[in-house]
Amino acid sequence: MNLNSMQQKYPSRRSLIYGHKGMVATSQPLAAQAGLDILKKGGNAVDAAIATAACLTVVEPTSNGIGGDAFAIVWMNDKMYGYNGSGKSPETLSISALNERGIKEIPKHGMIPVTVPGAPETWNALSERFGNLSLSQCLEPAILYANEGFAVSAITSKYWRRAEKHYRRSFQGEEFNEWFKVFTKNDDSPKPGDLWTLKDHGKTLKAIGKTNARDFYKGDISEKIHQFSMKHGGFITKDDLKSHRGEWVDPVKVHYKGVDVWELPPNGQGIIALMALNIVKHLDLKERDHQETYHRQIEALKLAFEDGKHYITDPNSMKMSVKTLLSEEYGKQRAKLIDEKALLPKAGKPEGNGTVYLATADRDGNMVSFIQSNYMGFGSGVVIPGTGISLQNRGHNFSMNPEEENALSPGKRTYHTIIPGFLTKGKKAIGPFGVMGGFMQPQGHMQMVNNLIDFQLNPQEALDAYRWQWIKDKKIEIEAGTPNHIVEGLTERGHEVQWALDSGSFGRGQMIFKVGEGLVGATEPRTDGMVATW
Repeated sequence: MNLNSMQQKYPSRRSLIYGHKGMVATSQPLAAQAGLDILKKGGNAVDAAIATAACLTVVEPTSNGIGGDAFAIVWMNDKMYGYNGSGKSPETLSISALNERGIKEIPKHGMIPVTVPGAPETWNALSERFGNLSLSQCLEPAILYANEGFAVSAITSKYWRRAEKHYRRSFQGEEFNEWFKVFTKNDDSPKPGDLWTLKDHGKTLKAIGKTNARDFYKGDISEKIHQFSMKHGGFITKDDLKSHRGEWVDPVKVHYKGVDVWELPPNGQGIIALMALNIVKHLDLKERDHQETYHRQIEALKLAFEDGKHYITDPNSMKMSVKTLLSEEYGKQRAKLIDEKALLPKAGKPEGNGTVYLATADRDGNMVSFIQSNYMGFGSGVVIPGTGISLQNRGHNFSMNPEEENALSPGKRTYHTIIPGFLTKGKKAIGPFGVMGGFMQPQGHMQMVNNLIDFQLNPQEALDAYRWQWIKDKKIEIEAGTPNHIVEGLTERGHEVQWALDSGSFGRGQMIFKVGEGLVGATEPRTDGMVATW
């Protein structure tokens, strides 16, 4: 990976962006500019990340919200830190409690799958430890857009309309009324360019900033969530909110061909990307458009995903250590299973669909990889009246099988899809990267690293390159535009290949890397993304 020679090797849909004093890359231009404004006011990379994240809850509510979770990798003063901002299941939510209601499968929507939101606490924890500015100052741009309105961007409008149509068909019950009140006007969702305000959202952000998130977890906001939950058969209570704490964690890594690739440890699925890389580094990857390369990447990913689905959950409940799963020996063991034909993956036995991603960097070399989500677009479909808070539905990921490691139990963090990534070389930062999109995320991370390291693509080319996505068993989806000979070759090897109808399912990524004394940024052609810099 030659960071000082960003030569274009393949046709690219966007140009690389270069900067020097600071940079913000994310999926929505208004949010990127908000983060840049904070940098110009004396904020650092952490302040910019908080401002951008908060702004995204306003201008891209289709993918995240105040009622969601967040994770971060922070490179500050040449040291790396990790933060797990995911919330736990309510203390009264259990398999037996659901069985008593006749529920055999955790629903996607409504109050039942709601877990404790961790995003506001994450903002405050990062601000208190590393911020130059107050949390209130960082939330000002988001509050301004919520109160005065913002022009809805094209891709956001597309997913907003898709959600609105689905919700009208699917939602029944009073608990969903507020969603339509907040996110539709005259029984319709916004079109591209429409001006939209979220004033309740603005009031909530102001209260979070003024009280350093205490109002959300111990004040009026928590009381409103509690009362609504009790009224509509939910499990989350004000005691669950009051007891929430995020966690500072040590990021984990694998060494891949001269570069260290970092992810957060479970309950996030980041180690799936690392396990896949640990397998594929023992295989020979040829040219990027060679069907054998696709085959080997897919097979490695399948094996890693099966291990992840089997072992990943709340770290306090995991029976297999991360160190063992990421060991060199286990990577070699799994690599030996890959041959010329597609396999039906199974978890090994080693010994011992709505998200926003953003990257920031400041003039002092500090960088942040940050990801935030409500899950499945707007999340649970429940908005707490008078607050604008759309609650997440992470509880849907729990298993109702008590024998599985990710089985539902009280006060537990579930297997989590959102993952930030980071690259270093030696003791120096290369930079943050990420790909949004549910279970596509570790697949996207792996493909980005392969594109950058194995095929020497520059960051924008790495994002632009056509992607694949493993669905289950031997079934994979290929992004439209992928050469036909790739599809033909994969089919001959036993893969069940289908063309994807929507590029949105392949994730939306961003990167910021250090190059010499400056910065280089790239953003997704699959979204309304922007790299803002100065």
